[in-house]
Amino acid sequence: MKNYDVIIIGAGSVGVPTAMSMAQNKIKVLVIDALASPGQGQNKKAIGGIRATHSDKGKITTCQRSIEIFSTWKEIHGDDIGWIQNGYSFPAYTDEDAKKLKDLMKIQESFNLDIDWLTPKEYLKIVPGINEKNLKGATYSPRDGSASPLLAINAFYFKSLEYGAQYKFNESVLDILVSNDKKLKITTNKGEYKAAKVINAAGNHARQMGQMIDLDFPVVPDSHEGAITEPVQRFFGPMIVDLRPSQDPDTEDSANFYFYQNNEGQVIFCLTPKHLMKGTASQATSVFLPQVAKRMVELFPKLANLKVRRTWRGQYPMTPDGFPIVGETKEFPDFINAIGLCGQGYMLGPGLGEILTRIATCELTQDDIDVLKHFNLYRDFSGIEQFK
Repeated sequence: MKNYDVIIIGAGSVGVPTAMSMAQNKIKVLVIDALASPGQGQNKKAIGGIRATHSDKGKITTCQRSIEIFSTWKEIHGDDIGWIQNGYSFPAYTDEDAKKLKDLMKIQESFNLDIDWLTPKEYLKIVPGINEKNLKGATYSPRDGSASPLLAINAFYFKSLEYGAQYKFNESVLDILVSNDKKLKITTNKGEYKAAKVINAAGNHARQMGQMIDLDFPVVPDSHEGAITEPVQRFFGPMIVDLRPSQDPDTEDSANFYFYQNNEGQVIFCLTPKHLMKGTASQATSVFLPQVAKRMVELFPKLANLKVRRTWRGQYPMTPDGFPIVGETKEFPDFINAIGLCGQGYMLGPGLGEILTRIATCELTQDDIDVLKHFNLYRDFSGIEQFK
């Protein structure tokens, strides 16, 4: 049986950057994943957006650090991960949405988020051709951006190997036990491993990991679909997020939707269904593309003639309030969660990996403690994250 300082369950958006951070800090870390290589769960289905434009200190400050890591990766390490600082924008087409966005800006600015309110005329300069009818203005956060999930996770993975992290792929966790020497023992279909601490970063399977030690975590995956077009010359800047639910009978089962043009010129888009599809079914449906295409072209007619290359379906491991669950469990302090990322594991992962490293080494800062209050497993889950 091999012994480690930390075992991470899950080689995805959180597990891999966490292993990188831990190995860089000389922690003997093992990552176990049931799939064949890193990022083969929901990471490869992420659309690539990275924003600090959230509604609470926990997500804002964690993603600000993630943006630092993504944006400086090529300069520091030499790998091109497809990073572009294209920004995020939230246009408002109702007085209610305009007020909501402006009120949230006060919170966001209090945490040093770089965000502005643009008039319709100013917004048209960065998104020329967007529908002007009833446009009240938009928030715009220029430091947000995007990067390739495939390139990024592989860059983090190979850097973690360079630092000394170890991985076991094609191994399914079957049991978790507290052994006589108070270490946690992980049993897989191929072996047994011990560690002083275990991090549950199992994404869709986080709840099952907890049930192995008689803990039940409120994380339930639901499905979302995305798509990507052919590459074309760049014709707009930021990620565009339309907060409105559809009022059209043809698309009434859809809530918000969002899209952007990546570093290669492809437009990537996603839609939130009004009635969520819970579970882990991953086959694309025939409903998504007609719904989202109609709404996107109404909002931004320039999209009309783009050819869609493919669609796909992935999951958001959701909590009741839209905030992650991160930190130690009272029953087993050496069992640490990094779960329920609500579809934002890719953007939170690098920043969260550093916090998890400081949890493992007992070196939390006051800022870390403040952040973790927002992600506490033992909250009442009664709030709602405004931008979930």
